[in-house]
Amino acid sequence: MKNRLLITTVFAMAAIILVVSTGDMLWAQPPGMPGAPDQAPIDGGLGILAAGGAAYAIRKFRSRKG
Repeated sequence: MKNRLLITTVFAMAAIILVVSTGDMLWAQPPGMPGAPDQAPIDGGLGILAAGGAAYAIRKFRSRKG
């Protein structure tokens, strides 16, 4: 009789703990939409890359002619 009462009490306590701990997850609001992403500046690096590419192309073009 004592074992039956102990088992019933343990299962009842486990059920109560389960309901209380998952209650917040069940009734929680979903997260909001994310904001706009930060934009990456590409001015300076892209200009330097274009100038380097142009200089390389001119050098290759001149070396083919002569």
